[in-house]
Formats: sequence, structure tokens, C-alpha cells
Amino acid sequence: MTDHAADTPMPDLDAYAAAAAALLGLTLDPAWTGSVVANLRVLHAAAALVGGFPLPDTAEAAPVYTA
Repeated sequence: MTDHAADTPMPDLDAYAAAAAALLGLTLDPAWTGSVVANLRVLHAAAALVGGFPLPDTAEAAPVYTA
């Protein structure tokens, strides 16, 4: 099994957090920047796993989800 999370380059999450906060009109308290960036690292790794999961070309989205 390939580690797709390791294959995905890590973006500059400090810059991303600052730019996203500015774009959304939010003030990011510097005391929280480290926690926000840590959360973005976890989300980036999760997205890399989902995005790297191989699907056949014949895969279709489920029309109805039931629990």
C-alpha cells in the first residue's frame, strides 16, 4: 500500500491560515495560530488519504445513503 499522505507536499499552512482568515474577515489571535495550523496539518493528511484512494473508472456515486 502506498502512503499517499507522504506523496502530497505540505503547503505553507501558516501563510494559508493567515490568508484564509483575512479573506473571511476574521482576526486570528496569534496565541491560536499554532493550534489552527496543527488542525490544518491533520486535515491536509486526511484529504491526501481520501484523494489518493484509488477508484476504478466505473465507480459511481451512491444515489442514496442510508444508515
